[in-house]
Amino acid sequence: MSSHSITAATAAAAAVKQLLFHPSFTLLPLHCYRRQISSSLLAVACYSTTLSASTRNKKKLNRKDNSVTGTSRRVLIDSVVKRRTRSDKKFDEESFRQFGDTESHIPVMLGEVLEVFDSLKLQTFVDCTLGAAGHSSAIIQAHPEMQSYVGLDFDPVAHEKAKARIDSIQSSMSQDSTSNLKTHTFLRNFKNIKSTISEVDEKLLTSGIDGILMDLGMSSMQVNNAKRGFSVLCDGPLDMRMDPQASLTAEDILNLWPEAEVGRILRDYGEENNWRALQKRIVKARLTGGLHSTSELVDLIRSCTSGGKGGRQGWIKTATRVFQGLRIAVNDELKTLEASLYDCFRCLAPGGRLAVISFHSLEDRIVKQTFLDIIKSNSVDGSGSAFPDLKNVENEPWIKQMIGGVGGTILTKRPITPSQDEEKLNVRCRSAKLRVIQRD
Repeated sequence: MSSHSITAATAAAAAVKQLLFHPSFTLLPLHCYRRQISSSLLAVACYSTTLSASTRNKKKLNRKDNSVTGTSRRVLIDSVVKRRTRSDKKFDEESFRQFGDTESHIPVMLGEVLEVFDSLKLQTFVDCTLGAAGHSSAIIQAHPEMQSYVGLDFDPVAHEKAKARIDSIQSSMSQDSTSNLKTHTFLRNFKNIKSTISEVDEKLLTSGIDGILMDLGMSSMQVNNAKRGFSVLCDGPLDMRMDPQASLTAEDILNLWPEAEVGRILRDYGEENNWRALQKRIVKARLTGGLHSTSELVDLIRSCTSGGKGGRQGWIKTATRVFQGLRIAVNDELKTLEASLYDCFRCLAPGGRLAVISFHSLEDRIVKQTFLDIIKSNSVDGSGSAFPDLKNVENEPWIKQMIGGVGGTILTKRPITPSQDEEKLNVRCRSAKLRVIQRD
């Protein structure tokens, strides 16, 4: 597509969106704007004429016309404006305080995660990203029938803290003669989930796991530790390794990698529009010794950012994207994620569920597409795929729309996002998206 076509398409979409919400706007029949770019441009012209006519004849609109307009408006909004499926579950602040630790880590969407596994007889469970074990602690306590628990985290600080918490829970539950729970925690990346489960009990790979959770967000333990190099606001080394034993650091990438690779990371992983200017400045900095601290990188970013915008609309937003791109590259997060999603699904028992919480568009895109690929559905909206059995989930109100396929069902056609009440207490959860897939 030419740059002219892209510009025209962008203008058309913006115009359609603006007209959509005009108070006197009357929509045309749906078939007028089902095409892609060319039809969108035609629709803009039609809508402009319709808008003027609608304004002149506003008093003549009868009740039936208003009803049709409202229905058509909702249909078009679905196709033009990205829908956000907020959780309608009442936020439980007591659990938020009980299982969270405001100084180290707060489990995001805890109530929603508990709801995902609530209907299952959860005898076996794997937490691929332990963190401070907030999610795991709540899930273990909510499922006294659990017999085998496995937790993984390749961050030694998080692992040590989580292990102590899980061991304490198991110790208290062992006093109950009816509990047969055995817990296992590993300082390990979730890409090793199959070998880890086999190490615990080879039979688990045959029978399958009832529930698996992946929380892809960074914990406050990592962000607030300046020595880890993850924070935009704290000066520290350009490290960004999730696994301190790994060899590659952000400093290596910035000072040693080819210029084209640096640009690719900023563009593809950081999704930064100003990547060319940043790429040139980073490479130029090598002539004077390179970049060796987060504050040096932030200063470079600030010098490249337009002074017309301040705060989060300016250099902080850009720096966040640059840090994101470097972190993903250092830890090879995206390739690891895709492969691990397949492995997790294969480890599920029939009826078992995999729940994944992502925090930025790259991760969410991979989770979404991998889920579709797993059930062999090429349709984003589920058309053409098998119709899932709604009877099996009729008592689970959190499930709104599903996508059925071969061997599995995506229970979240659109991801669930945090409630407004949770966002008020934990601003870092605002970008979280929860997707769930069930093995048939």
